[in-house]
Amino acid sequence: MAAAGNKAEIIRALFAAYLANDREAAAQAFAENFRFNTPYGEGIDKATYFAECWRDSDWIGRHEIERIMVDGDEAFVTYHCTARDGRSFRNSEFFVFEGDKVTRVDVFFGPSYEDGVLVRQER
Repeated sequence: MAAAGNKAEIIRALFAAYLANDREAAAQAFAENFRFNTPYGEGIDKATYFAECWRDSDWIGRHEIERIMVDGDEAFVTYHCTARDGRSFRNSEFFVFEGDKVTRVDVFFGPSYEDGVLVRQER
């Protein structure tokens, strides 16, 4: 995946794995006790994440990582994503690590953008 100990590079590699629809690379980055939290569900385990949350990445046109801030075993990433149909949104995610494995990701959804205007996302 990425250089051992470099949490920002691990995060960048995870985003690249998602765009490439490389589930195996993502699975290797996640610890066995991985948990995923969103406004739609909390404490989602690794198996459930891949069964229910991992989406085929064909819908993404591109994403741009705006910033990654690492503090010890925790990191925040903010990114802008544009779907192939033109819809776009901005999210932040909070990562928790144990060594070089991701143990938790908390996703914070942002609004969509349409013609330069923020628009509330529909579920």
